[in-house]
Amino acid sequence: MSGIKELELLLSNMEPVLDERDFVFCSFPTLDWDQMRELNPIGIFHEKEGVTFILDTKNAVDKKIDYLSVYRLITLNVHSSLDAVGLTAAFSAKLAEKNISANVVAAYYHDHIFVPEEKAEQALEAILELQKKGTQRNVSTSLFHLFIP
Repeated sequence: MSGIKELELLLSNMEPVLDERDFVFCSFPTLDWDQMRELNPIGIFHEKEGVTFILDTKNAVDKKIDYLSVYRLITLNVHSSLDAVGLTAAFSAKLAEKNISANVVAAYYHDHIFVPEEKAEQALEAILELQKKGTQRNVSTSLFHLFIP
């Protein structure tokens, strides 16, 4: 099943959900598969400087792993296509209006936004505002097409 590419459909159907857990980003100079299994990261990315793990904060604290900031995760529960254009720009701009940083991971089915822990509720409200505007535009466009042949 392929994901949605149309921006208006994505915005009006994105259903943002705020995860209860806190997360941190940690970097390791090399990838150790045993360490990876032990830490159970929700995300991994290889960079030339090392390997970034996204971990549950409790896990990082328990394992005495250093981190700089704590984030909350907002998942957009709409199956967005990896080829969709504008979704990241739309929610990033909305969050930037509210002075909220966004660390985005686009996975196969959904977009995942890590926002500062202390601004998580505000970020969720901002994305819900964006969704509401997308829904209103979708309804207006649909009505326009009903009355104008």
